[in-house]
Amino acid sequence: MPRRPSAKKPLSPPPLPPPAVAGTAVVSRRAAERLRSGHPWVYRSDIETLGSQNPGLIAVLDNRGHLLGTALLSPESQIALRLIAPGEMISEEEWAALLDQRLQQAIALRHSMVDEQNDACRLVFSEADQLPGLIVDRYGELILVEILTKALDSTRIRSLVADRLRSDLDPAVIVERVDPRIRELEHLSPSSGEPLYSKNALPQLTTIFHLNGLAFHYDAGAGQKTGAFLDQRLNYAAAARFARGEALDVCTYQGGFALHLARACSRVTGVDASRAALEVAEENLAVNRHRLAAPVEWMEANAFDLLRDWSDSGALYDTIVLDPPAFAKSKRAVEGALRGYKELNLRALKMLRPGGVLITCSCSHQVSSGDFEATVAAAAGDARRRLRLLERRGAASDHPVVLNIPETEYLKCLILAVD
Repeated sequence: MPRRPSAKKPLSPPPLPPPAVAGTAVVSRRAAERLRSGHPWVYRSDIETLGSQNPGLIAVLDNRGHLLGTALLSPESQIALRLIAPGEMISEEEWAALLDQRLQQAIALRHSMVDEQNDACRLVFSEADQLPGLIVDRYGELILVEILTKALDSTRIRSLVADRLRSDLDPAVIVERVDPRIRELEHLSPSSGEPLYSKNALPQLTTIFHLNGLAFHYDAGAGQKTGAFLDQRLNYAAAARFARGEALDVCTYQGGFALHLARACSRVTGVDASRAALEVAEENLAVNRHRLAAPVEWMEANAFDLLRDWSDSGALYDTIVLDPPAFAKSKRAVEGALRGYKELNLRALKMLRPGGVLITCSCSHQVSSGDFEATVAAAAGDARRRLRLLERRGAASDHPVVLNIPETEYLKCLILAVD
């Protein structure tokens, strides 16, 4: 007897696109591949369709309609989307809980990095802590918050961040700093000028913090970056281990390397083009004199002009530090940046005595480690000096590197013996 055919099961309807919090963004194939590889950014030029112009949460889809995750939308920024929840759609309440959880994790990660010798560190490093667009630095009992993207520019986000910092760290004051250039680029709201939190009616916006046992002044209302170069903390200590004799610190800013060198050297000269920075460096010197073995002097000068003049005149040193600002902030600037690095290193190499030490740095992400090292090697060839690599270093561990996000690895520091 023939078998009766089984009834066909009804077909399930195709999955519908995920519900949007504030619309959806469809991105290019290139952007989708970047997101799937673990990088959280989508550039504005890679958005094919955008269903909302309101900063905040948005669903991100590839051009086949597959959900890639939830992102923070900043429609005026070149980096228009920053993924915060790969592969899932989350609500505003879920994002608030996630932000708080990630803040807790970031703070806990730095717990062992703070002690009597070091009471300053970066608490949140944006994408590296899965909190894109947020920077938080600690200087003793003063905490500085910096918001870098329009999607976080809200009273609610500021309150969430401040509440978590108060709960976990009990600071004296929490201040928000807004870089004028970032505010313009990202269309951020103007600062109110008021602290996010203060224990006292009159908030204290200046303090003294410590790195490697040395004291440094900090003013929340001034300075570049977020005030001090915390990413160099371990490089400062490493430089002091190798430094000796007469030392020159070029682009000293507020004296970070110079004061550490003064623990090991016989004499130190710090050079910077900024008079305001050198005035703070002098204050830092004053508070540390009893900790230092060597006299320190400051000189206001352009690094390129000074090194050219001094190298031509035959000036000699036993240790030289080069820590210039970022020369390349875009790919187009890389070629010029490499020329600048070569010139600085060439002049420094001509001024080092045999057996001297060169500590040379680059904080330009666009300049790769390989290109930077090749440039320093080319300078050594032109100067007819032989370099031996003593240490190859990066940023301190409170600035973690995520391999999927190359932009988190930006600082290069080479410590070299010069024969």
